[in-house]
Amino acid sequence: MPRAARTAPSRTPAAVTPVAFAQAMVAAYGRAGRSPDGALRAAQITPAQLRPVDGRMTARQMELLSATAMQELDDEGLGAFSRALPWGSYGLLARGSLTAPNLGVALKRWCRHHGLLAPDLRLSVREEAGVAAVVLEELQPLTAEVRELSLAFILRNVHGLACWYVDSRIPLLGATFPFAAPTHADAYAHMFPGGPLAFEPGHVASLRFDAQYLALPLRRDEKALTQLLRQRALQLTVLQYRRDRLLVPQVRQALVAHPHRAHSADALATLLHVSTRTLHRQLKEEGASLQQLKDEVRLERARDLLLRTAQPVKQVAAAVGFRNEKSFARAFRQWTGQAPGEFRAAA
Repeated sequence: MPRAARTAPSRTPAAVTPVAFAQAMVAAYGRAGRSPDGALRAAQITPAQLRPVDGRMTARQMELLSATAMQELDDEGLGAFSRALPWGSYGLLARGSLTAPNLGVALKRWCRHHGLLAPDLRLSVREEAGVAAVVLEELQPLTAEVRELSLAFILRNVHGLACWYVDSRIPLLGATFPFAAPTHADAYAHMFPGGPLAFEPGHVASLRFDAQYLALPLRRDEKALTQLLRQRALQLTVLQYRRDRLLVPQVRQALVAHPHRAHSADALATLLHVSTRTLHRQLKEEGASLQQLKDEVRLERARDLLLRTAQPVKQVAAAVGFRNEKSFARAFRQWTGQAPGEFRAAA
């Protein structure tokens, strides 16, 4: 008797977005004296799904619920601010920055214009030691029930928009949130992938990334923005892009993650799926060299081992790729002005 053909199991989208965000939107409806039932039905969120404190929903459910709530309440701030942000406000912000010559100017415009719409907040773009940060300061207390949702929404929105503007993945070096870690803190790693996340009450909210992205030109036009807004993808979705348009972060990451597979320019180029010639040329265009990046990664690793372990200098030298302690000590002194032992003793 022939066996019945097996059908591939359907894939259910992972539910990682906190239901607490849906609860916040339901609270926004309550303050406006409106019923959230229609929005919940549109997002296929049941009353039972809303109840658990640590419940989760899919990103699609979150997108549908937030879009419906913002339209029905005609407030993209969902009551967080002292005045409503009418439906279309964030699309207006995106359009206002579309003609900027590069991402840095676009983000500065976006932050300035956001302050005109919502003076409760001050957003700014800062740059220091090669790290760019979008910083969000609360000038007036936000509505408590939607404060976490609002801050997460704005930071995710600006990150997603930045990626979309330059059609490039922009890996985060870290993010800070000005509240205690919620019970669903693990979900933030999905919403803000990349560097370490910190929950620090009393601090300002911020996103951090490599400052070199600020110089990238914008690759979108009015037609592309109209299409994006029609898809309602701008609010909460950080889209996936073809590749990171900067090679320096990719090289640095490869050197850290695969030190034995990235020992030479040829090996590194193979790892990154580019030619050796392209590797050297693009690094030069971005103002870097392979040797410079290797030295930076070695120095960072050496500092970490000297400060955090009691390993002899000889072992540290071997761990960061030097054949002997003498050559390591000579290079370390060139990098820092100190011998490894002096650096460790002074810490």
